[in-house]
Amino acid sequence: MNPFRPERARVRHEIGATVRLAIPLILAQLAAVGSNVIDAVLSGHVGAHVLGAVAVGASIWSLAIVSGIGMMMAVPPSVAQLDGAGRRGEVGAVFRQALWLALAMGALLWFAVRHAGPLIDLIGVTPSLRDDVLRFLFAISWGAPALTCYFALRGLSEGLSLTRPSMYFGFGGLLLLIPLGYVLMFGKLGIPPQGAHGCGIATATALWLEMTGFAVYVMKHRNYRGLNLLEHFEWPDWRRIAALLHVGAPMAVTLLAEGGLFVATALIISTLGEDVIASHQVALNVATLFFMVPLGLAMAITVRVGNAVGRGDASGVRYAGFCGIGLTLASQMVSAALMLALPHFIATLYTHDGKVIALAAQLIVLAGLFQFSDGIQVASNGALRGLKDTRMPMAITLFAYWCVGMPAGWWLAFHRGLGARGMWMGLIAGLSVAAVLLFTRFWRSARGERWRSHLPMAEAQARA
Repeated sequence: MNPFRPERARVRHEIGATVRLAIPLILAQLAAVGSNVIDAVLSGHVGAHVLGAVAVGASIWSLAIVSGIGMMMAVPPSVAQLDGAGRRGEVGAVFRQALWLALAMGALLWFAVRHAGPLIDLIGVTPSLRDDVLRFLFAISWGAPALTCYFALRGLSEGLSLTRPSMYFGFGGLLLLIPLGYVLMFGKLGIPPQGAHGCGIATATALWLEMTGFAVYVMKHRNYRGLNLLEHFEWPDWRRIAALLHVGAPMAVTLLAEGGLFVATALIISTLGEDVIASHQVALNVATLFFMVPLGLAMAITVRVGNAVGRGDASGVRYAGFCGIGLTLASQMVSAALMLALPHFIATLYTHDGKVIALAAQLIVLAGLFQFSDGIQVASNGALRGLKDTRMPMAITLFAYWCVGMPAGWWLAFHRGLGARGMWMGLIAGLSVAAVLLFTRFWRSARGERWRSHLPMAEAQARA
């Protein structure tokens, strides 16, 4: 198939299927961002001290989140490939091993978050905040096993092309967090005010309730019947777990590389003054909200490509990947147009400070400029996940972000005197390099059918 001359009917079908999968995932991701907003709003109303402690603690917790999510990203393509191959009877065995991996990862993150003191000292957190940051992390650490198991359940459901449950339980967790946070942080119903510690307890509790609800839904709903998910107890199968780690570990590193880039950028910018910090936070929040659209599309692309791989459908792999990437570019045209046309208006939605608005508007314009490269890199990465191709994308991401983006940003910010704008230009450079290299990787893999190497050997030989 020449990807430049596709069949219109098949393109329409692929776009429609991708959109139907992606919309619930986009809303689920927005719900996840909403939990951070709720924590910030509640903390801000308690006081500046609590807001500062929660902000620092949430930044550290975010590293745990992306590690857990990255590892469990092995589940959707594994399930999607089996589903596409008509081998649903094997999904239960994969899921049971994914649960063992989720529990192990959850325990590891629980331990790491509770021993984050040296990282706090390395960051240079204000001593007056240190104790409350640790109290927040001690409380929220109990939610780590629930988080990883929740994403194992999400991965199962999304791999089966059932994405609405992710949306339902994402917003359900959000609705639970509001009253829990209010009661625990402000001290209601006879409970003394808990401040940052209460925020951590509320978030961990909401995670456990969210995960439990999702588990009950999966066990009871007819869409999951016949999968024999928990028909019997099964000890860890190291061969299956190794297969999940082969895909998931590079994804965890990839997400840490990207998340770490933005965390490091924020820490560097924090040395430039309060107005600059505030401007950066405004622009970053805007960029994060818009990023949920291509991220949801990328998750849908993973499933569509994985289904095609399972069927051994070479043209299906190309249609799923290229149509998904094209759809992502179309969505990015909208976000880029809004950011480039209305930067000052968007900034005024966050603050009335003239200095902050002026700089934030400049950064929002820069965010508008990297919408296309950001969309291409995340969509291409999603397509490659569908092929279970994660090691080379990991290397590409590390190179683009930390060998190009960070050095370029640092040089422009401090050696060329561009400050925060220089750091954001570095982000543009890193994302652009990642976009070109990841898209090229998928182009070559899909056209050369390199993805067949990810099928079981006997099956690959049979298809050949």
